[in-house]
Amino acid sequence: MRRSLIFFWCLFLMFCVVKAQQTETLYLSGTGNDDTVNWDFFCTAGAKSGVWTTIPVPSNWELQGFGKYNYGFNKEENKGKEQGLYKYTFRVPESWKDKQINIVFEGSMTDTEVKINGKLAGEIHQGSFYVFKYNITKLLKPGNDNLLEVKVSKHSANESVNNAERKADFWIFGGIFRPVYLEALPENHINRVQIDAKANGEFIAIVNSTGDYDRIATRITDKNGKALGFIPDLIVMGGDKNYRISYKLPKPKLWSSEFPNLHTATFTLYQANKVVHTISKKIGFRTIEVKERDGVYINGVKMKFKGVNRHSFYPSSGRTTSKKISIADVLLMKEMNMNAVRMSHYPPDGHFLDVCDSLGLFVMDELAGWHGTYNTVTGTKLMKEMFQNDENHPSIIFWANGNEGGHNRELDHLFPEEDIQKRPLIHPWEVFGGFETTHYREFNYGIGNYDHGHQIVMPTEFLHGMWDGGHGAGIEDYWNAMWHNPQSAGGFLWDFADQAVVRTDKNGELDTDGNHGPDGIVGPYHEKEGSFFTIKEVWSPVFIEKREMTLGFDGTFILENRYAFTNLNQCSFEWKIKRLKAGADADFKSGKADAPDIKPLEKGTLKINLPADWRSFDALYLTAKGPDGKELFTWSYPIALPKDDAEKLVVKTAASKVVLNENAKTYEVSANGIDLSFDKVTGLLLQAKNSKGVIPFSNGPVLQEGENNFKNFTARMDGNNLVISSTFNKKESFNTLQWTVYPSGWLKMEVKYFPSAYFTTFVGLNFSYPESEMKSVNYKGNGPYRVWKNRMKGTQFGIWNKDYNDSATGEPGWQYPEFKGYYSNIYWTEFIGKQQSFKVVTDREDVFLRLFTPKKSKDTEYDNLSPTFPNGDISFMNGISAIGTKTQKPETTGPMGMKHVFYDFDKDQSRALDMVLYFYFSGK
Repeated sequence: MRRSLIFFWCLFLMFCVVKAQQTETLYLSGTGNDDTVNWDFFCTAGAKSGVWTTIPVPSNWELQGFGKYNYGFNKEENKGKEQGLYKYTFRVPESWKDKQINIVFEGSMTDTEVKINGKLAGEIHQGSFYVFKYNITKLLKPGNDNLLEVKVSKHSANESVNNAERKADFWIFGGIFRPVYLEALPENHINRVQIDAKANGEFIAIVNSTGDYDRIATRITDKNGKALGFIPDLIVMGGDKNYRISYKLPKPKLWSSEFPNLHTATFTLYQANKVVHTISKKIGFRTIEVKERDGVYINGVKMKFKGVNRHSFYPSSGRTTSKKISIADVLLMKEMNMNAVRMSHYPPDGHFLDVCDSLGLFVMDELAGWHGTYNTVTGTKLMKEMFQNDENHPSIIFWANGNEGGHNRELDHLFPEEDIQKRPLIHPWEVFGGFETTHYREFNYGIGNYDHGHQIVMPTEFLHGMWDGGHGAGIEDYWNAMWHNPQSAGGFLWDFADQAVVRTDKNGELDTDGNHGPDGIVGPYHEKEGSFFTIKEVWSPVFIEKREMTLGFDGTFILENRYAFTNLNQCSFEWKIKRLKAGADADFKSGKADAPDIKPLEKGTLKINLPADWRSFDALYLTAKGPDGKELFTWSYPIALPKDDAEKLVVKTAASKVVLNENAKTYEVSANGIDLSFDKVTGLLLQAKNSKGVIPFSNGPVLQEGENNFKNFTARMDGNNLVISSTFNKKESFNTLQWTVYPSGWLKMEVKYFPSAYFTTFVGLNFSYPESEMKSVNYKGNGPYRVWKNRMKGTQFGIWNKDYNDSATGEPGWQYPEFKGYYSNIYWTEFIGKQQSFKVVTDREDVFLRLFTPKKSKDTEYDNLSPTFPNGDISFMNGISAIGTKTQKPETTGPMGMKHVFYDFDKDQSRALDMVLYFYFSGK
């Protein structure tokens, strides 16, 4: 018992000694936008200026109601150039006596002057996104209050800093926007550690210290604290205080985006056999290799980067974020099956890199510089600050020197000189270092580079989103080309989230500065747009070949493993068959499938064992989950076809009879309490009425981009059914319309038609319906998001209920899914008006429903987007339009963005497009 007490007491003392020699921190501010500390504050100009008050730190002062908002594109005279004066009183712990005390700023916008007890802590720091520190040991008053005074200038006195940071395509803010803290170190301590942990187990570290030591002990442990191998102590012989540690460890678990295995490297300095200082770093064993004219290899595997650009941003706090936000952002990226992220256009918060390390995302870290550059003296200082804080993160596999021309080439040599890992250096939007990274390449230009170029093609920005254009629209074409071409290393979408900021000067309005900011896959508060799910499907590492649920389907799917490091037997697969019923929970059966043994980049089969009655169900759903148990995607497959639903839903017989009354202009038809009126010349439906009144659905069908040359209508009885039909003539009336009214009151419309041109933007039939009357729709088809011709993936087959909204993507109030637009694979739709409802059913496959025209505002009328819609209000279509991006027209996003091609086949009616719809206007 006594021996045990002595043993545990010795362990406790050892722990206390080691803990006492670790770097200690004391936060003067909070840690993020969800944890702040009030400091005294004075703003020199703009809102709430000229008086001392308080402000939360960290924060951007505009979001606290101070100063002036401005986007980087603003004219110089419209930019806010206010300063913020901060004061804060603090004490340091008594235990910090005889230690070196630094004050650390993780980020301040932008020129920052720091005083302690009235004395300058050092030279003014210039540059917004970098961690900087001052040794303030000699300025402190031990045991007494100490006064911290900080003066922050929103714009820099250094014009190169303004060129690199303040004149950019993003919001410009001011203030101490990242945490501020004190750190206490032993007088002699480790100053910097540079680590290279390779996939073969080779471990190299360079330890920089402030003094001479007897030895350095190094210990590497896994996530459970278990030591990896044995690293002998380094015996220090003096010198330049840069000590190199090298050792080979046996078979460590490797780090990658798929398996982010982290280890901890702990370095302990001894002097006279006493612990002087101990620090720990999270590391990952992985190797990066760029093979010229070939690709980027991680741990020996050639990579395709499924990446996105990401600003450090949140609407209510500007560039002040939190670890919670970092986790949420990375989880959303991983949910979209992304494996990479680019830091645009500056280094991020440290916690974001921590999360990329732990959850698994490859990172391109970037020295700021949009179209302008830092001068060499300033850039050198800031580049080294970026390195000293970011260099050991295993997630970082690229460095970027500026963006889009903001490259100071005099800094290029510093990257390999400072980086022990010798990671590749990128010049975004430039051919540099063996990479072709040109932004917003048109599809054909990109394919030309893949097929005929020599560089590794990796656009650091592509498919520039704006509102509902870009991102999902075109990505399938781009990714097919990228995936199948060996010189492609993938690319990075622009960008992750809409940059809408809360305007405290405009009653909390969310402002994107017109069309400058709404470029995200997700909304300002990370609302998921339709493209989110398209990307999720296209970038799924489990690729499933197209499969129809035919009579001969035996449950076999052909799979391709598009992982880099994961065998599909590490994944899981679940299936479900459902009987879909409006307004009720679906009747279903479900099961699991054995995950097949398919290695990365190989193909194989997945077999699911369906019950004998599977064809009596409406749809099959197949879900793939990754090794972490999270959904990669759920694919849906209709089992029943539209004709099967039409046979069940459309009632043709009834006890009542169809009654026809003609006058000079119209056919007036009654059947089972429903009254219909048709124009005798055009054949168009003029009115539908039941016992409750008129249903305002009329004036159709009107052909889109075609001739409405329905002519010479006649009416006749076919048994108990009334048929009103036009006459076919190859020259004058080659488009035909036929109505059939059944005794039940159901109305059948059949149109055979030819588009007006060889190339057409859309093809279909329009009807009129007042948007003001629309309340909601129920429909069976793909949903819940709308589609475009070049963004068909990401939806799921089912029954959907959608309430009317007038939301426009990327604009207030950021309501998703949007209501208005195109919907695919429609079986039937119930239109629910404020007064009356009616149903439309089709027995044809691949019919699109068009619900009104999404609203346009001044800022959404952007030439390249071209989100074209036909006339009319509600349409049933055989072909819909594509949408462009902020920088590309629809047709340059790939083949899917091009116009439809239709042959007229000499107006042979057997080859015309054929649209069949059934209407029921009973109101029930």
